[in-house]
Amino acid sequence: MFRVIGLTIGLVRARARPIAVACRLPRAGAAALSVAVAVVVVAGCASTSRLPAVPLSLAADAIPLDIPDARFYADTDTDRISKLATRSYQRAKAAGLVGHDNDAYQPHITRAFLAISGGGDDGAYGAGLLTGWSERGDRPNFAVVTGVSTGALSAPFVFLGSEYDRQLKSMYTETNPGDIFRPRTFMAAVADDAMADSTPLRERIDGYVDQRMVRRLAEEYGKGRILLILTTNLDQGRSVIWNIGAIASSDHPRARLLIVDILLASAAVPGVFPPVMINIAIDGRDYQEMHVDGGAIAQAFLYPPSFNLKAKLKELGVKGARPAAYVIRNGRLYRPEENVDRQTLKIAQQAISTMTASSAVNDIYRMYMTTKRDGVDFKLAYIEDDFGLPYKGPFDRDYMNALFEYGYRVGREGYRWHSTPPNYIEE
Repeated sequence: MFRVIGLTIGLVRARARPIAVACRLPRAGAAALSVAVAVVVVAGCASTSRLPAVPLSLAADAIPLDIPDARFYADTDTDRISKLATRSYQRAKAAGLVGHDNDAYQPHITRAFLAISGGGDDGAYGAGLLTGWSERGDRPNFAVVTGVSTGALSAPFVFLGSEYDRQLKSMYTETNPGDIFRPRTFMAAVADDAMADSTPLRERIDGYVDQRMVRRLAEEYGKGRILLILTTNLDQGRSVIWNIGAIASSDHPRARLLIVDILLASAAVPGVFPPVMINIAIDGRDYQEMHVDGGAIAQAFLYPPSFNLKAKLKELGVKGARPAAYVIRNGRLYRPEENVDRQTLKIAQQAISTMTASSAVNDIYRMYMTTKRDGVDFKLAYIEDDFGLPYKGPFDRDYMNALFEYGYRVGREGYRWHSTPPNYIEE
């Protein structure tokens, strides 16, 4: 996410340059004053229209397309998430993906979770690692896959297995900046909802998420497997966990478009890309929710810490090998050092980058402590120091292809997963 935030700063700089030049010409004071007045006037009267936001008091009644279990709130829906886990286990049992209570553990039956983090164009790393892992032949058929931001774009392909590896590779190796966004004018900073238009990205997602994919997502959900995508409800300032399989299984005529909206929203970095508005009807009144990048709250997630997986497995009578949680951090663990110029935009850019990178490490620690409590093996991957190609700018195809190939190589050779967070010392 923090790499893409740099795009915002770049767009603002590029659009602001003509004004800066004008201010160095004669009558600079008058010109600067005119610009300032214009900005204030535009900011005061400009407004991108929308319907009223859903009040927090009605959040529980806000059900998109009237699809039960379409989504959950991590802070309030622990009981509903627990019931989903029970139903999923029962479906998996009926589909033969898990053994009966007294069966010995069967090696081909997976109890693996996968969390794919945000990271913008660094998502090429995770895509390469997973494709190489698939080529190696021992990539699990994950019981649960979660995605945030760029991880949300990867997650449906990974969830559906190696049959979608080609599309997963294409998403990150055949992409140019123009396939993701169209820059807007400088005045978008005050008169619009983002510095760039994400219509190209929406069209790209729409092309991948066709009816066949929706049907396959529904089939896997029917077998007890779960695909979860995180967005941020900006009106309420809380994360939303979307249950993609339930939406795909609904047969609602707008289910596919809702999935497209969710994937786009999870990657909608605030200020860079426009938010995605989700229409909601409650008691005959129409509302809209504003959804943006899930990374605004968490860079990656497995399941809410309030949900105790260990207790749930005991309740269900599940025996056998310990579950495993794989976490792919699409990025390095820390922001690269830089000699920061004493310029407002540069300082803001690096401060936000530092904050986002630190948030990612905090998320890793949160997931690790949760898995440790629940008796789950923790496995972490990230971009290591042996990848040294300099970063040229957002969505540079050469960089993304090199990063994909790097990830593919380590995945194909057998990545040595880290069993603890960075700098964590076990007793």
